[in-house]
Amino acid sequence: MGKLVALTLLGAGLALIGERLMTLRERTNAYREVEPVEPQNCHLIEGLENGSEDIDILPRGLAFISSGLKYPGMPNFAPDEPGQIFLMDLNEQNPRVQALNISDGFDKASFNPHGISTFIDKDQIVYLYVVNHPHMESTVEIFKFEEQQRSLVHLKTIKHELLKSVNDIVVLGAEQFYATRDHYFTNFFLVLLEMVMDLRWTYILFYSPREVKVVAKGFISANGITISPDKKYIYVSDVLDKNIHVMKKHDNWDLTQLKVIQLGTLVDNLTVDPDTGDILAGCHPNAIKLLMYNTEDPPGSEVLRIQNALSEKPRISTEYANNGSVLQGSSVASVYQGKLLIGTVFHKALYCVL
Repeated sequence: MGKLVALTLLGAGLALIGERLMTLRERTNAYREVEPVEPQNCHLIEGLENGSEDIDILPRGLAFISSGLKYPGMPNFAPDEPGQIFLMDLNEQNPRVQALNISDGFDKASFNPHGISTFIDKDQIVYLYVVNHPHMESTVEIFKFEEQQRSLVHLKTIKHELLKSVNDIVVLGAEQFYATRDHYFTNFFLVLLEMVMDLRWTYILFYSPREVKVVAKGFISANGITISPDKKYIYVSDVLDKNIHVMKKHDNWDLTQLKVIQLGTLVDNLTVDPDTGDILAGCHPNAIKLLMYNTEDPPGSEVLRIQNALSEKPRISTEYANNGSVLQGSSVASVYQGKLLIGTVFHKALYCVL
């Protein structure tokens, strides 16, 4: 009798795992290919070879780019090189990237930058906040940007027990930000189990020196985050749920979900077009190709534009799509005065004049 029960339980367990794996393949768009949508005036950016995971552009056209992310399960073409922050002046006729020097006293050897966000204070001083994963932990680093010297001065490292598996960040004020947690577990195999079992344990965190709290939860994998131009709404992507959550920001920093925009592709980082308020989403059309990297069949890239996100029927259009022959693993897209930058998790970056 005991053997029969054990065999029954084993069979039920295997059936559940099989069903969960099939669901995961569907969720990761394992069989999807993209139709190319490629603007005419685009070229790869020289000097960005090992990723450009996140991009933040200042109102005057200076673009910060995080590069060299080492992320569990993702390809990495330069595992022994530390991460860097690059700068690109989009006002130049032929803009080039320049690696920013980081001040002494900061552990540059273990620098592993992920999501980034800028903040400009009343004196027009620019601060760059960087999600960092030194030794695969999670911290938020605060730098002051020295424009004349083209350098970053490290000011502070923020750690907190709720700042685990941090993916992206949007800064609201001095040492005030929202951050996303993309996985509940930190062990890679437990992360895979988390994905297979469809656990919705990730969240959005609000941080300030006086208060740290979870303000929204129930995501499979909370990922990119940004804010509307009027500062009233927060947009958050759930990469494995293939959607964007539109959330109202309250005076106490809590968030209330207003709607969910389904996109049918795995949404990574989000930015907002400063001229139109449209959301730009860097997306992964087929995540299995990311996790099982094959140089003969690389992961593609996709950028979507979401217009009128607050309306009953937002308009969704494709700004860029490529099967991986040019750009692999797009993670972010950002625009400035008709110029489009597309970044990737581990590959190159693309510059387009629209």
